[in-house]
Amino acid sequence: MKNTILTILFCGIFQMMSAQNFVPTIKNKTELHYICKLHGQTRTLTLTSKITPDALIFNLDTRDVNSNIITKSEALKNGNALSYNQGEYAPVLNLKPNETFFMISQSAYQDLIKNNRFIYNNTTYVLDQNADQNSIIIDGKAVDVLHVIARIDETEMWIVKNPEFPLICKISKNPLGINWTLVKIVQK
Repeated sequence: MKNTILTILFCGIFQMMSAQNFVPTIKNKTELHYICKLHGQTRTLTLTSKITPDALIFNLDTRDVNSNIITKSEALKNGNALSYNQGEYAPVLNLKPNETFFMISQSAYQDLIKNNRFIYNNTTYVLDQNADQNSIIIDGKAVDVLHVIARIDETEMWIVKNPEFPLICKISKNPLGINWTLVKIVQK
């Protein structure tokens, strides 16, 4: 009887531990490894973060393109547009004060949490309540995400449940032909 109780207790603790999802954070020198589908082509892309008081800088490295993409702190807080630039145009790219890169703004995230929707690039994204669609696995760990679907097209996004850095883990069915999936996170 004692062994049965210990087995049940162990299984319960294991289940509780495995049910907890991973919430990625961004720190200085965090490497985000993505696989991008761009207009029918597949390429890998690495973003390495640098956080300053005024901005979040992602060093983008992909297929002979190396660029620093700068998102201003104002955009991190209140941005309402996602930049799809892939660094081809300049070695340093300062995004507009309302643009973010590979994430939504903190205010858009708060709208999503509070109202189950947010507006980005003049498109309304609505929270999908279907729990089966809300799973992303990175390095064998389930990531705690919110799954949203655009109202005007079929674009889907999976956004990390992190109010400070609501990183987009995955985009699919984007009519622009730019989709990506986060496959690895390296904290240095």
